[in-house]
Order: sequence, then structure tokens, then C-alpha cells
Amino acid sequence: MIAGSTLCAIAQQPPTVRIRGTIEAVDLPMLSIKSREGVDIKVRVTDNVAVFAVVKTELSEIREGSYIGVTGVPEPDGTQKAVAVHIFPESQRGASEGFRPWDLRPNSTMTNATVAQTVKGTDGQNILVKYKDGEKKVVVPPDTPIVTFVASDKSELKPGAKIIIVAAVKKDDGTIEAARINVGRDGLTPPM
Repeated sequence: MIAGSTLCAIAQQPPTVRIRGTIEAVDLPMLSIKSREGVDIKVRVTDNVAVFAVVKTELSEIREGSYIGVTGVPEPDGTQKAVAVHIFPESQRGASEGFRPWDLRPNSTMTNATVAQTVKGTDGQNILVKYKDGEKKVVVPPDTPIVTFVASDKSELKPGAKIIIVAAVKKDDGTIEAARINVGRDGLTPPM
């Protein structure tokens, strides 16, 4: 009976949507966003919305034991070529751990995992990441955007700011609600 109840609870979870775009207007709790596809979207932020600034950092900040997210594209040899890397703060270790398709660009993937090894290679930094169901070898070319998340507040939510909402909830009445927003600081477009 518990398994059936769990399945019902899972089946009733509202669908989530990923939103990338630019904030056009702020009238809290509502944000008017122009999506990267050019669509106008209204998003209601929760009262306790978690706002994280996305800020540039250096490749040297990726060390063995770091928990990172790699937006990549598969290479013919089975490695992932990073198109962006984000370093999670320690408080977010384990967030969405694993490997899956991603929608940054065609054929892109997302791997959230712990860095097991990092070695300088001929084409950039070679990183081995491990997650609960496997591991991936990642090549990080020298020009790859490297960012991290900095806990912030609603003051980051202003017209012109570039955002990504990874899991906005689409409610039964069609409204979209966000409990977390990642905002590019200083004009940065979140690269993930």
C-alpha cells in the first residue's frame, strides 16, 4: 500500500519548467521575463524565494572534492567537452546529482558530480567526476565559462538581469511559481 501511495504522490507532482531569459519588470511577487526564445512569461516568486547570484570564477577553483555541474556535449571518444562549469557551494553538495540530457543547446548534457581527479591536458583541463551511478571524463577548454553561486536576496531581481530558473512549478491554474532563481551578476548570462 505504501508503494501505491508513493506513486500517487509522485503522479500528482506539478510539472516543472526551465526558464532562461531577462527580467523585464519587477512587481513582487511577480516578475515579467522575456525568455531566450522571445516569449513574455510572468513568474510569481515564493515569499521565501532563494536567490543566488551567478558570478565568474576561475578554473583553479575546481579542485579534487569540489561538487560541480558540467554543461557539456559528448565527444566521439566518450568524454564530455564542457561548454560551462558551475561550482556549487558546499551547502548544495548533492543537488541533482547525476548525468542527464540538458537543453542549453542541441545534444547538451548536465553532469552534477564530485571532482575525483583534475589534470592539465593538451586541450584544457581534464577532470574525472563521479556521481552515485557512474563517472564521466570531462575536458574543460581554456575559454570555458566557470561560475559559482553566491547566496543573495531579492535585490538581485531587477530589470535587465539575466536569469535561469531550473525548476519553476507550473500550477494547475497555469501560473508559474519559482522557489529559486539564479541571477547573473554584473550583466553575466548564466551559462548553464
